[in-house]
Amino acid sequence: MPDTPAATQRARVRVPLSFPDGYRVDAELVTFHGLADGAEHLAVVLGDPAPGSTPLVRLHSECLTGDVFGSARCDCGPQLREAVERIAARGGVLLYLRQEGRGIGLYNKLDAYALQDQGLDTYEANAALGLPEDDRDYTAAAQMLRALGVTGLDLLSNNPDKADQLRDLGITVHGRVPTGVFTTAHNVRYLRAKVLQTQHTLPLAELAKVTAG
Repeated sequence: MPDTPAATQRARVRVPLSFPDGYRVDAELVTFHGLADGAEHLAVVLGDPAPGSTPLVRLHSECLTGDVFGSARCDCGPQLREAVERIAARGGVLLYLRQEGRGIGLYNKLDAYALQDQGLDTYEANAALGLPEDDRDYTAAAQMLRALGVTGLDLLSNNPDKADQLRDLGITVHGRVPTGVFTTAHNVRYLRAKVLQTQHTLPLAELAKVTAG
């Protein structure tokens, strides 16, 4: 486990959340001091876990286009909406991480979109720009979890790398819970690339049917 300085909670504030489909829930938003990358990551604490239960946790990378504008080129917005409700029902934490475009930033992500329009997949487009396929590091996420007193969890994610990194950082991941599959005509190639390139747990056969259609 890396020797990473501990982060501390900076502030906690209760915020009622409201989504376009009418779903509402109260959350507690937590900010931090001492995060390794210096970014303004945010913890969204949801629900009331039963005594002795394992919290449900999602590491959600910021996606302005999907989370805010409802872009159909990815599945980020629907995953965020689903995660909030599922975590609230069970009790746990959503870490909203400032890692736009798998860590390459908003402008680079949009440049990668232009290359995807020319036929490259999402990982090939990053590489063509001279950027990492996935530049995310979850050290700050592990710091945030420890500052919240969470050292063991079930991870709401289709991405095995998130679980692997958390384990390497000393967080106990008891199980990985897959998210839903949110397919559109515009994101199916993106989802298939996740399966083929980084072993995301998504139903490849179903995605192939959508592509063929």
